[in-house]
Amino acid sequence: MDDELRILNRIDTAAALDALDDHILAALAVRRAEARANRRLMALVALFSLGTGVIAGSAFPQPAVAASPLNPFGPASALAPSTLLETR
Repeated sequence: MDDELRILNRIDTAAALDALDDHILAALAVRRAEARANRRLMALVALFSLGTGVIAGSAFPQPAVAASPLNPFGPASALAPSTLLETR
């Protein structure tokens, strides 16, 4: 194993390996900058959509209407057995 390590010690490394760290760190810096810009853009879009919703909701106010009672089985039919048995 010592012989193999001596052989590896005599071999010159490629110049691309010396600059590999710089390339990786530069790519990480670019990725961080893109992530930061993406967060800012998403915050801007969220604020814009929220503001647009508030403006649209207040610009065209609808009159208040009372809600009809909720019936989970649809409207009550006049011929349903439950209505035929009711005494009025």
